[in-house]
Amino acid sequence: MSKIDTQGMSGPADPNFKGSAGQKQYKPLKVIPKRLITEQYAKELSILINEVLDQREGNMNYDSYFDIKKFEHCVGEEEPNYKS
Repeated sequence: MSKIDTQGMSGPADPNFKGSAGQKQYKPLKVIPKRLITEQYAKELSILINEVLDQREGNMNYDSYFDIKKFEHCVGEEEPNYKS
């Protein structure tokens, strides 16, 4: 016997029917946007852009974040803070 059981596949006959009282309401799905670069890359790019602008204006009176010798430290110690 080859037949398709279509019982229950049709919608309600009453167009004003909103569903049973016990039907679960779902919240809208939250979408988290994807970014091309990570937060750390974005932070370093921001520092780089600000340093380039400071150099251009002659306000570079601090150590560059990218001068890694000045931020050298031993294992187990905190990296020295960067101050722009």
